[in-house]
Amino acid sequence: MKVTLPVIIKGTGSYAPEGVLTNDDFASYLDTTDEWIMQRTGIKTRHKAGEGESTSTIAAKAARRAIENAGMEPGDIDLIILCTASPDVPIPSTSCILQSELGISGVPCFDIAAACSGLIYGMVVGGNMISSGAYNNVLVVGAEVLTRFCDYEDRTTCILFGDGAGAVVLSRSPDPERGFLYTHLGADGDKWDYIWVPAGGSREPASTRTVNERLHFVRMRGRDVYKMAVVKMQNLIDTALTECGITADDLTMIFSHQSNRRIIESVRERLNLPEDKMAVNIDEFGNTSAASIGLALDHVRRRNRLKEGDLVLFAAFGAGVTWGAIVARL
Repeated sequence: MKVTLPVIIKGTGSYAPEGVLTNDDFASYLDTTDEWIMQRTGIKTRHKAGEGESTSTIAAKAARRAIENAGMEPGDIDLIILCTASPDVPIPSTSCILQSELGISGVPCFDIAAACSGLIYGMVVGGNMISSGAYNNVLVVGAEVLTRFCDYEDRTTCILFGDGAGAVVLSRSPDPERGFLYTHLGADGDKWDYIWVPAGGSREPASTRTVNERLHFVRMRGRDVYKMAVVKMQNLIDTALTECGITADDLTMIFSHQSNRRIIESVRERLNLPEDKMAVNIDEFGNTSAASIGLALDHVRRRNRLKEGDLVLFAAFGAGVTWGAIVARL
């Protein structure tokens, strides 16, 4: 299939905080067990940001590693896109703070708030920016510190989320056969309250009441999200394969958002793929939202499991609700 965006992933980087929350940590005070959490989510541990760490600081660590991996210097980057649902502050955009952390003064930067689909949104936007001729090297970072938005009295949500960052450097492809073969982004705003933080914005400003009612933490309609995610992930992948005229067997690997091990396994089994063709890290990191695909991609690349010319598929579904997919020839 013809390349639609002549863009390659030049470098990747990732970072996870040193702090770790285990299932036993939750079982020590909540009505839950390691077995219960593993059976329903596939999560064993998740990383937690420590004192002095925030979304911008962990994003900067992943970004520096991606820039170095691309064989570049920070000054080679001419556009920064930060994808996050857990910004440092409401104003300004966390990408501006990241720019300062990296010392890349003057280049444009902006945030994308597409939650778990964030990195895919950012890669598609960044790829189009490069394709337009306006930019050469775009840094796209997915970073989250979601543990600061978790209600640790709610066992249905607090066990799910972890902190981390994954980054990619996109550059113009030197080979007409390499690049993004297919991209797709979508959203259904009618389901905006499937996953949300009720207070802290202009709709419900912070007050004594919102704090007392614990409205500044993530709330989720778990059953609705799970049912929709299973169907949407399958449809995203099926449509991408059909549009590209390929089969799952043609793929070197699928990188899906790490929300639930059962969703990932249902996709793999339906496609009849071996385990090594589905990137899985949810057991170690939990749901890191916009960071999850970048974390998985960097870990796979640094283990030399991908090479130039390989065909990969990225797919994600998240709050908003949003979704996206990319098929890329590396």
